[in-house]
Amino acid sequence: MTNDSCDAVVIGGGAAGLNGALMLARSRRSVLVIDAGAPRNAPAGAVRGLFARDGVSPAELTGRGRDEVRHYGGELTTGEVTTVTGAIGEFTVHLADGRTVRARRLLVATGLVDELPGVPGLRERWGRDVVHCPYCHGWEHRDEAIGVLASGPIAMHAALLWRQLSADVVVFTGDGDAPDDPERLAALGIRVVPGAVAAAEITGDRLTGVRLADGTLVSRDALAVPTRMVARTAFLADLGLHPVPHPSGMGEHLPADPFGRSDVPGVWLAGNVTDLSAQVGNAAAAGATAGAHINADLVTEDADRAVAEYRARAAAPARATTAAGAPGRSPR
Repeated sequence: MTNDSCDAVVIGGGAAGLNGALMLARSRRSVLVIDAGAPRNAPAGAVRGLFARDGVSPAELTGRGRDEVRHYGGELTTGEVTTVTGAIGEFTVHLADGRTVRARRLLVATGLVDELPGVPGLRERWGRDVVHCPYCHGWEHRDEAIGVLASGPIAMHAALLWRQLSADVVVFTGDGDAPDDPERLAALGIRVVPGAVAAAEITGDRLTGVRLADGTLVSRDALAVPTRMVARTAFLADLGLHPVPHPSGMGEHLPADPFGRSDVPGVWLAGNVTDLSAQVGNAAAAGATAGAHINADLVTEDADRAVAEYRARAAAPARATTAAGAPGRSPR
């Protein structure tokens, strides 16, 4: 980096951002990772389902990733990006503390925010025994008494996935309707409990049940809560990038092509900011893909510039010769 300018700025220092930065740094690109330090998986005790790293803590995983990026010359800083201005080749990234960084390309990997239903107790136990993903948390709650809060469009899907992990699954309809296939639920022994949910019952340091508005307490060891997932993208508004509803109905995201390109030239996306359901492995892979394509895009731009400069140098002697007249003749 020179004069606070670099080839690429990566906004977001999770799996997607760090793997993208790793690919760029290994390609000898000047790259800066800016991370606000508020990862989505901070409440989780471990990363699950990640080949050769299952069970590692989120902090350890990202710590290793940061070390690897630094090893290849990449830089990292802590900060909150408030806005991004400019266009391809000359973006300016503005931070909350007043710093600015110029970049030729951007990789946005800021992830998403899980919006939980307004039920007391859910946030306090989030990531422990109030969970959302059976692939991230299911094994740890296998054979327990599991509740599924039917708070979103995938309630039926969630109930079936959790039933694979335990024979004791209850669906709480809350203020909505029951999942749309009661026969399938009945065949699998999944009980449906109607009525508004008043609170998650907590005893000591664990969830012990779900209390309904009428006072009924249904004992549960874990509660699966599908969240509304919203990409963290407010700082991109000046570039014309705004989140749109995800086709699944699960929240809002920024669309990208299979290589991570956004609708704005020079801006790539990776991880949960565009793929709401991506786990750590998926997000890291997407970051690597985006990083490689950013480098390829820069390679093409650098080659085009070199060709233009080469042609200019080649044309300069010809222009000088024409201006001076034919060589070897004396002016009259």
